Amino acid sequence: MLAMQIHDRYKGYFFILPAFILLVSILGFPAIAAVLQSFNLMWVSKPSFTISSYLRLFQDAEFLGSLVNTIIFVSTTVSFHLLIGLGVALLLNLEIKRRHVFRVIAILPWTMPDVIGGLIWKFIFDTLPGFINGVLIHGGMLAEPIDFLGTPFLAFCSFILAEIWRGYPFVMLILLAGLQAIPRYQYEAGAIDGASSIQSFLYITLPNLKYMVIIAMILDTIWECRLFGMVYSMTGGGPGYSSQVLSLLIYKHYFQFFNTSYAASIAVVLAAIMLIISIPYLRITMRREV
Repeated sequence: MLAMQIHDRYKGYFFILPAFILLVSILGFPAIAAVLQSFNLMWVSKPSFTISSYLRLFQDAEFLGSLVNTIIFVSTTVSFHLLIGLGVALLLNLEIKRRHVFRVIAILPWTMPDVIGGLIWKFIFDTLPGFINGVLIHGGMLAEPIDFLGTPFLAFCSFILAEIWRGYPFVMLILLAGLQAIPRYQYEAGAIDGASSIQSFLYITLPNLKYMVIIAMILDTIWECRLFGMVYSMTGGGPGYSSQVLSLLIYKHYFQFFNTSYAASIAVVLAAIMLIISIPYLRITMRREV
């Protein structure tokens, strides 16, 4: 009897064990290899433990600049994703005709591959024959084209704008799911009590969306920290490293400069940042399951 109870208790773990082993094999080995490589203990002829790669990080102006760029980029894009995503989700939650068509149109930027989106926006912001410069010059509003992607500040802003466009549907979908889960009787009760649309939004919609907003922000932050394709295809991190983020810096050191130990140390730092960000998400999900 006791054996059967133990078997029933752990039966679920046996079902997920194959998937767990596969996941650990696919994700665990590269993660361990990156940590070992950052300490010069892997893929070298004479392994020797050293923290020189980590010490170099805080003396490298390019790393510090990329870190600052990443912080500015992530905080800006996530904020706009939340504002735009919430606004679009509220509109798409209205009882309107053919709203399913509008929902499909709204998520199109997110379904587009990063590289394709970057190339589209590169054409839009290009000097000639860029779309914006072409319209402004032919419209008589500019005599000379603006070098959006060749000016450090404008290149960084253009990259941020492109990623805001590409990434907002992710947050919008999460918040739209949260809006659809709010019971209709709460709004009906508010209407009976004389609540206005703004009051219903402040006292019914936002409290019900609180956890969804937090989860969307955390997941979007993690997603933006690891962004690569958009910046690689649009600006390449330039001019200089004015629009370079940590993910692109890792790529350059690993695949262009073959400085594998240093690239691994940057990857470990970025992974640690994303792990710290994910802790609140894990706490929220575990709390709601309990």
